Amino acid sequence: MNENKLETISNLFEGKEIRSVWDSEKEDYYFSVVDVIGVLTDSVEPRKYWSVLKNRLKKEGSELTTKCSQLKMKAPDGKIRLRDALDTKGIFRLIESVPSPKAEPFKLWLAGLGSERVDEVFDPEIAIKRAVDYYRKKGYSDQWIEARLKGILNRNKLTDVWKEGGISKDYEYGILTNEIYKEWSGMKASEYKTYKGIRKESLRDNMTDIEIALTDLGEIATRELAKEHKPYGLEQNKAIAKMGGNVSKVARDNLEQKLGKSVISNQNKLNYQYLD
Repeated sequence: MNENKLETISNLFEGKEIRSVWDSEKEDYYFSVVDVIGVLTDSVEPRKYWSVLKNRLKKEGSELTTKCSQLKMKAPDGKIRLRDALDTKGIFRLIESVPSPKAEPFKLWLAGLGSERVDEVFDPEIAIKRAVDYYRKKGYSDQWIEARLKGILNRNKLTDVWKEGGISKDYEYGILTNEIYKEWSGMKASEYKTYKGIRKESLRDNMTDIEIALTDLGEIATRELAKEHKPYGLEQNKAIAKMGGNVSKVARDNLEQKLGKSVISNQNKLNYQYLD
């Protein structure tokens, strides 16, 4: 498989996360075997269950174990690790080896999943609806979701303007983003994540309404300033990004003065806790 054509995503079955990788060339999913085992068996140690089952299948001469791929997926601790994964056909065969009352509902869910993902290519609105459903299941309000989706759109508009200004490398986008964050929040994006106690998770998905509003304001201001002043290259764009971040800083200072407290929160939306 060509890894640059793989997109790591998460799917939910009965509210439980099943890590998966989408292969756009084959138009098929590759699912974490351990996650599927966990859903089917409700085992507290699905990794151990899979280890025992895998050994049994090898002794029986099953081809299923040889069809397992080792793919990079995010572990619960936020780190990326290699995990046993099977494509959709392989998962159907795996289900036959795991006695479970959830087998039939899971098969139906699995059968519809692939077609939904392909349909998104032809109708992007399906992807938007899926994102909205995902955030709702996570407990986010419709107001928060609306602001989040608008933020994604505004972010894309900003990166388009940066491209016109000679920005082309990923690390340059990161530097400019940090200039905006540092100016209004006093922290780089990585420091902000540490403050909130998150690692690989999206920073914006763990922000309050006010934090998102200030982030969006800084990026919108940066975009409009860049369109007006037409900076070119990293250094000129850094100066504009700092100006845009300052617009948010002024708004933050004004609001905090009236509230009498900081609007920067260390709270996150995680339903789990990292253990060092």
